[in-house]
Amino acid sequence: MAKYLAQIVVMGVQVVGRAFARALRQEYAASQAAAQARGRSGQESAAASSITGISLQEAQQILNISKLSPEEIQKNYEHLFKVNDKSVGGSFYLQSKVVRAKERLDEELSIQKKEEKQQSQQNTET
Repeated sequence: MAKYLAQIVVMGVQVVGRAFARALRQEYAASQAAAQARGRSGQESAAASSITGISLQEAQQILNISKLSPEEIQKNYEHLFKVNDKSVGGSFYLQSKVVRAKERLDEELSIQKKEEKQQSQQNTET
């Protein structure tokens, strides 16, 4: 009886292990394909997300921004920063999230400007 129980447990572990390995391979392939589709800027954007600790999408949600325009970012940042000021009863945590979101969006804008500059240089060379 114990022998059969041990065999069942071993088979179950093997099945789960294979399924996990297959899912891991699929996820790795999907992330590689997405990285290639994004190109070099995707790598820089991912690095910026890693450094700031906040993703681009999360930063856009925090500052309520649909497209990256410096004026809209600054306007929403100033409003949310003032509203969440601790002296007026706001939350320091939310205020720090607003600051991190602005930093992340500013970093993304600089990445985009660098990309545009590189593309314009490539176009002038050809």
